[in-house]
Amino acid sequence: MTGSDAAAAHGAAAHGAAARGTDASAPVTLDSKLQNVLGGRTATALAKAFGVATVGDLLSHYPRRYARRGELTALSQLPVDENVTIVAEVLEVRERSMKARRGSILEVKISDGKGILTLTFFNQAWRSRELSPGVRGIFAGKVSDYRGNLQLAHPDYQLFDAESDAAPLDATAARRWAEAPIPIYPATGTVASWQVQKSIEILLDSLAAVPDPLPDDLREERGLLAHSAALEKIHRPQSDTDWDAARDTLRFTEAFVLQCALVQQHTVLRERRTTPRVPVPGGFLERFDAALSFRLTADQDTVGAEIARDIAQTAPMNRLVQGEVGSGKTVVALRAMLAVADSGGQAALLAPTEVLAGQHLRSIVATLGPDLAPDLMPVLLTGQLPVADRRRALLRMVSGQARIVIGTHALLGESVSFFDLGLVVVDEQHRFGVDQREALRLKGAIPPHVLVLTATPIPRTIAMTVFGDLDVSTIAMLPAGRAGIESFVVPLADKPTWALRVWDRLAEELALGRQAFVVCPAIAPKQPEEGETIEGATIDGGARPAGATPADAAAPTSVETLLEELKRKPALASARIAPLHGRMTSEQKDQTMRAFAAGEIDVLVATTVIEVGVDVANASAMVVMDADRFGVSQLHQLRGRVGRGGVPGLCLLVTTAESGSLARDRVEAVAATLDGFELAQVDLELRQEGDVLGSIQSGGRSSLRLLRVATDGDLIAEARAYAQRLIGGDPALRSVPPLQEAVRRRLDDSERASLSKG
Repeated sequence: MTGSDAAAAHGAAAHGAAARGTDASAPVTLDSKLQNVLGGRTATALAKAFGVATVGDLLSHYPRRYARRGELTALSQLPVDENVTIVAEVLEVRERSMKARRGSILEVKISDGKGILTLTFFNQAWRSRELSPGVRGIFAGKVSDYRGNLQLAHPDYQLFDAESDAAPLDATAARRWAEAPIPIYPATGTVASWQVQKSIEILLDSLAAVPDPLPDDLREERGLLAHSAALEKIHRPQSDTDWDAARDTLRFTEAFVLQCALVQQHTVLRERRTTPRVPVPGGFLERFDAALSFRLTADQDTVGAEIARDIAQTAPMNRLVQGEVGSGKTVVALRAMLAVADSGGQAALLAPTEVLAGQHLRSIVATLGPDLAPDLMPVLLTGQLPVADRRRALLRMVSGQARIVIGTHALLGESVSFFDLGLVVVDEQHRFGVDQREALRLKGAIPPHVLVLTATPIPRTIAMTVFGDLDVSTIAMLPAGRAGIESFVVPLADKPTWALRVWDRLAEELALGRQAFVVCPAIAPKQPEEGETIEGATIDGGARPAGATPADAAAPTSVETLLEELKRKPALASARIAPLHGRMTSEQKDQTMRAFAAGEIDVLVATTVIEVGVDVANASAMVVMDADRFGVSQLHQLRGRVGRGGVPGLCLLVTTAESGSLARDRVEAVAATLDGFELAQVDLELRQEGDVLGSIQSGGRSSLRLLRVATDGDLIAEARAYAQRLIGGDPALRSVPPLQEAVRRRLDDSERASLSKG
C-alpha cells in the first residue's frame, strides 16, 4: 500500500469513527474494543464468526496462506460442502431463464487452466458487467456438486482489476503488483477473507505504537522483528520474505508469552506453604517395601524418588506422572500415600468411574496385605453407596481413621471432609476438569500435595504447553513377565468376510481357558445422542474424534444388539457372555466385574467403562467394534486391558473405514505399535492439532495461533528456557511491562484461574 493509500484508509477510518460518535483521536491499542474502531455491525459479525472482541484479537487472526494476482488455484482439489477461498479467472458468462418460475440465472464459469467451476447467481444479471471473460479475482463460497459439476452459489468475490486494485502502468511496478502476496484469512460463510483483510487494514492504519513483549536482548539474539513490524508484515507483506520473517517472530513470541505464563504460575504455586511429608523409620512405607513381592522397575524407582523429594518440601508438590498402560503408576502413587500416612496425613485418590474406584480399593487392600490394610483402613466413597456405608466412610475420613480414601466425584461433595488431607491423587486426569481437581484440593486445611496420573502418554511439546505449570515424570518401562499383545486391523470395507473369522478366533481363545472383552461404542441399538449411548469422551476432546465415522453414517454397534448376536453364534454356544455399561447400577457393575475377575464370565461385552484400571490377568483377547469411532489414545488404553499377565494378548480392531481415510490411518497406527509415546505423537500429527490446549486440559485455555506443537517442539523448549531464566530473576516480569501485558492478554480470567488451580 502506498503512503497516499494509507492516508486515505486512515481518513476513512477516522470519518467512520466520527460517524459512530466515538473519539477518533483516542489512541487505538491492542486492548481497544473492535466496535469502537470498526463499528458495531462489523464488530458483531467478526465476533460471531471468529470469537474476537478486541483489536489484538483480530490482529491475531493471521492469514492461513498467501495468494498472488497471477496465481491460479487448483480447482480439482476443492472439497465439496466446505467454504473455500480461491483465485481463478473468468472464462464464460451466460444468462438463462429459470424454467419453474420467473427470473433468470447468471452462470459464470471460472478456471485454473485445468478444472472448471461454475458461479451461480439468481436474478442478478447486472453482475455480468463486472464478471467479464479474462477477469481474475478471489472468489469465496460453499462448494456444492450440481449434476456432477462443482459450483458456488451466490459467492462473494473481489476482482483484481477493480478500480481500487488496478494494476500500475509502470512495468516494474506492475510486476511487483502481480507478485505481491495476498493474505487469505480463515473465513466463514458470512465473513469472507477480504472482508477480514479490509477490517485489519483499518486497524493497522489506526493502531498506536505497539510495545514489544520480547526483551530487547532476546529479540536481537534471535534476529526477530519488532512486534509492530511483524504485525504489519504478516498482514500486509510486500514479498514472501516479509510474511516469512513476521511469522517466525510471531510464532516465537506466542511460544515465549505462553511459557512465561506457565512458568510464572509454576513459580506462584511453589511459593505456597504446606506440611512436609517424610516417611519414618519402621513406618508404613518401610514395612510396605519390605513385604513387596516384586522389584520395582528402574523408572518406578526414579519417579518414586522424585515424588519423595517433592512431598518432603514445604512447597506443595504439583506433579504429573505419565506412564504406559500397565507400567505400575498405581504402586508409585501408593508409596507416596504411605509416606503421607507416616506423617499422620491422609491421601485421597479420585477415580473417574465407580468400576475403577472399586477396583482400586480391592487392589490397594490386596497390595497392602493383612498387616498394613487394617492400620491404614482404606475406604471407598461413591455416589451409589448405601446410606449406612456412606456414613461409616465419612466418619472414618473426618476422624482420620481412614488414611487412604478412594472415590469418584462423590469425594467432591460439600458434606465430605478430612482430618488432615495431605495428598490428592487424580487418576486418569483427562477425565476430570480443573474445577473438579481444585474442589478436592480445597478439602485440605492447608494446601495438599497433588499427584496427577495419566496412562495417556503426552508428547513432550504438549507437556510443555498444556502442562507447563506441572513437573512431569515418565514411567516408560513395563514390569517383567508381560507376554505382549498382537494387534490386527479387521478392514470390513476391503474384507467383509473377515467378520465371521473374528468370532471363530475369539472362540479359539476361550477354548484355551482364557477370557475376552468385546468393546462397543454404544449401549442401545439406536443412533446415539451426545452423552447418552456413546460412553467415554475420547482423548481428542470429543465424543467422536476427527476423521471418525460421522453420526449420520451407519449406526454404531451397540452392546445390547451384539450381545444377542453373540449368544446365537454356534462357535460361542457354550460361552458365558455378559454386558457391562454405564446404565447398569453400581452394584450390577461391581458384581459383573467380580464375576469376570473370578472366571465366572467368559466374554464381557462392554462400552468404554473398561477403558482404564480393569486388571484381569486371564483376559487374553479384545475385539473393538467400530474402532474408527475411537481416538488413538483411547484404543491404546482399551488394548491395555489384555496381555497383563503371563497370557499373550490379542486385539482385533474391527472397522468399516475406507483405506486411505484418516479414520483408517488412525486405526492402523494403533495396530502398528505398542509404544504409547509413539502413538501419542502419531495422534497429534493425524489430528492436525486443532485446539490442542482446550481439548486436552479442561479449563478453557486459549487455542494456539501460529504455534504448532506437532512441529515446533524445539522452539517451545527454547522459549521455555528463556522464560525460566527471565522469571527466575524477575517473577513478576516488572522489568518488561509489555510482556506483563502480553501475558495478561494471552490468558483471560477463567484461563488464569484454571492455571492457578494446578
